Amino acid sequence: MRFATFVLALFVFWLLLSGIYTQFLVTAGLGSALAIALLARRMKLLDREGFPSHLLVKALFSYWPWLGWEILKSAWDVSRRILDPRLPISPTLVEFAPTQRTDLGLVIHANSITLTPGTISVEVAPGRFLVHALTREAAAGLAGSEMDRRCTELEQP
Repeated sequence: MRFATFVLALFVFWLLLSGIYTQFLVTAGLGSALAIALLARRMKLLDREGFPSHLLVKALFSYWPWLGWEILKSAWDVSRRILDPRLPISPTLVEFAPTQRTDLGLVIHANSITLTPGTISVEVAPGRFLVHALTREAAAGLAGSEMDRRCTELEQP
């Protein structure tokens, strides 16, 4: 099942990027997706961590829309701080313990922090994140945050 889902995901991604849908190119795209999937399976990369297809539905309808909204809110806040010199910018490094237990959960959380404007994951290790934030308020909101809770929920089977 994971193999077929991987082939389908690669093929759909190829179709979205291609934009040209002649019979030859669509067949070549499907063949390429199949060849990549066969190589990935031979290299033993199609496991729960290498291709987390079990997260697709949960992430697509729950996490990604929420993260998109958080990115928009943060982008608005950073833009306001850039344009209005009266708003404080107080660069801060904060260290906190994330609640994720798997490498996949830690990666999702660290990438989500970095995707959110005004914050960047500097160091990531099990039980320890070091994050640079544009403001003290943003830094204070990282430990025990909604993002931490949602990433932990996302990694659960």
